[in-house]
Amino acid sequence: MVLAELGNKLTAALHNVNKKTVIDDKVITDMVNEISSGLMAADVNIKQVSSLKNNIKKQLLSDEAKGADKRRLIQRVVVKELVRLLDPGVAPFRPKKNQQNIVMFVGLQGSGKTTTCTKYALYYKKKGFRVALVCADTFRAGAFDQLAQNATKIGVPFYGDYNETDPVKLARDGVTQFKTEKFDLIIVDTSGRHKQESALFDEMQDVTKVVDPNDVIFVMDSSIGQAAIDQASAFKNQVNVGSVIITKLDGHAKGGGAMSAVAATRSPITFMGTGEEFTEFQEFDAQSFVQRLLGFGDIKSLMEMVQGAVDMDKQPQMFERISQGVYTMRDMYEHFSSIMKMGPLSQVMGMIPGFSDQLITKGQEKEGQAKIKMYMTIMDSMNNQELDHPKLQDMADLPERVRRIARGSGTSIQGVNELLQQYQMFQKMISSMKNMGLSNMKSPKDLQKLQHMMKGMPGMGGGGMPGMPGGMPGGMGGIDMGSLMKQAQNMMKGGGMGGMGNLANLAKMFGGGGK
Repeated sequence: MVLAELGNKLTAALHNVNKKTVIDDKVITDMVNEISSGLMAADVNIKQVSSLKNNIKKQLLSDEAKGADKRRLIQRVVVKELVRLLDPGVAPFRPKKNQQNIVMFVGLQGSGKTTTCTKYALYYKKKGFRVALVCADTFRAGAFDQLAQNATKIGVPFYGDYNETDPVKLARDGVTQFKTEKFDLIIVDTSGRHKQESALFDEMQDVTKVVDPNDVIFVMDSSIGQAAIDQASAFKNQVNVGSVIITKLDGHAKGGGAMSAVAATRSPITFMGTGEEFTEFQEFDAQSFVQRLLGFGDIKSLMEMVQGAVDMDKQPQMFERISQGVYTMRDMYEHFSSIMKMGPLSQVMGMIPGFSDQLITKGQEKEGQAKIKMYMTIMDSMNNQELDHPKLQDMADLPERVRRIARGSGTSIQGVNELLQQYQMFQKMISSMKNMGLSNMKSPKDLQKLQHMMKGMPGMGGGGMPGMPGGMPGGMGGIDMGSLMKQAQNMMKGGGMGGMGNLANLAKMFGGGGK
C-alpha cells in the first residue's frame, strides 16, 4: 500500500484523459494540474513539482507532439518525468559475494534505522551472503538489546558491548573481528542524530574514518514530509551518503516528501520499508515504482519474484498431474511454499497490471499467512502415503489418521479437518479446469466459463474459502473472486496486460507450467 492515495490521484488524472474524445491543450493542462495537486498533497517539494509540471507541458504541447498518438505520449511522458523525480541517475553500491563489504547506516533518531539494518541483513542473508551486525549506537538506551534480539531472530552474528561507551572503538573492534572471520557483509548500526546535534555529527565522522565503509546508507522516515530535504542535506554535507532507504511507507500517505528528498542527497533510493516485519522490505527501482504507482504493474519484478519462489524443476511433472485432474496434498504444500516465499500477497497484487495492492488489507493478509503456516505444519506431520494419495479424504481409516496428524503437528482435529476441506476445494477446482479445457483458454468467453465455475464453488462467490479470513489461501482477504475474474476479462479485451495476451501466460508467471 505504498503511497496509495497519491497513486489513486495520478491514476485518476490519466483515466480522465482517456475518457476524452478529443485531447486538446485544455485537457492536457487539466491533467497536469491534477498530477501536480496530487504530488503536493503527498508532500513532494513544490519546486520539484513545478519543474515536473513545466517539463510535462513542454513535451506534450510542443510542435513535435502534434502528430503523435496523444494517449500513448501522455503515458510515456508522465512516467519519464516521475522517474526523473526519483532517480538521480547514479548507480548504487551493490555488495558482492566472496569479498568484504562494509556498510554503515546513519539517520535521524526514530527513523527505524536499527530495524532497517536487520531487514537489510536478512535480505542479503537470503541471497547467500555471510552477514554480521555491529552495534555502534551508545546514545539510545536499548539499542544494544534491540539489535542483539533482531540478530538472534534472523540468525546472524552480532557484535556489541554493554559496558563500552565509545562508539568509535565499538565500530572498529566489531568490524575488525568480522573481517578476520571473513564475513561477506558487515553492517554497522550507528546512533541516530539530528542536524542540530554537532557533537553527534562529529562522532559519525569519526566512526566513518575507522570503519572506512564501502557504502553509507541514509535511512529516511517517510512521515517527516518536506523536513526530509533539510535533514538529508545535513547528512550529505557531513558524510558521503551513497544510497537511501525510505522507511514506514506503509502508514503514511505523505511519503512523497521523503521520496523526493533524494534529490538533496543526489544518492539513489535502494530499498523501501513497507511494514514492521523483517520481510517487509522491497528493493527499489524508480521505473518499476512509478509503473506500480500508476497501476501499470511491474511484470519484470513479478517474474524475478516468482522465479525465486518457485522450484521450476518440479513444475513440468506437477502440471502434467494437474492437467489430468490429479492434485495431491504434496502439490498443495508446494503451492503454499511458493506463496510464502513470494512475500506479502498485497505486494504481488500490485505488480500485476490492472490490480492494486489495496485489494488486500494488512490484517487480513497476516491472518491468511498465519493460516498457511499452520496448514504447512500439519502437512509436515503427514507420511508419504498421505501426501501423495490422489484423494486423501477417501481413505477408509481417515479419522485415525486425522487424530495422529493433529497430535504430531501440535494442532487440533478441527485444524486438520479444515485443511482437508481446503484441499477438497482445490481438487474440485482442478477437476473443473480439466473438464472445461483450461489449457485451451484464449478468449474472454473462456474466462466467463471459469468465472461461472468458480462462483458455483463453495466460498468462491465473494465470501472467500471457509476457514480463511474472508479470502483465498495466501491472505487474499476480502477479495471477490468474481470481480477479479471480471478485471482479468476486461484486461484481456483491452490488451492491458502488458502483452501477456491470455490467462495461460498469467498462469505461467505463477509457475503453472504455462497452461
